[in-house]
Amino acid sequence: MELRQLSYFVAVAEELHFGRAAARGHIAQPALSCQIQSPEKERGVQLFHRSTPRVELTRAGAVYYDRCVRILGDVDLSAEMVRSAAGKVHFTFFTRGDGCGKSRMEGQVRRG
Repeated sequence: MELRQLSYFVAVAEELHFGRAAARGHIAQPALSCQIQSPEKERGVQLFHRSTPRVELTRAGAVYYDRCVRILGDVDLSAEMVRSAAGKVHFTFFTRGDGCGKSRMEGQVRRG
């Protein structure tokens, strides 16, 4: 399991649309589908109900979504803590709703 797969899964779970999630993740839709099917096969569970007009999380998918969000948040927090310990400041701004992604701004803090 790679963090990238977790991010792709979260994008599909939040967008509930493979095309929009693929655009959000800057990945081709067929490649995104493969990235989603991989953990489903590994775990032997279906994470999404798929039909032509829509995509919905299964009960297992909802549990997996909560865990993925927590894991990705913990990874980001760990990176922030390491940067802080090294004297670097890292600001992350998230945009929500339109799936534009995030932009980052980094700077140095001088210690007296």
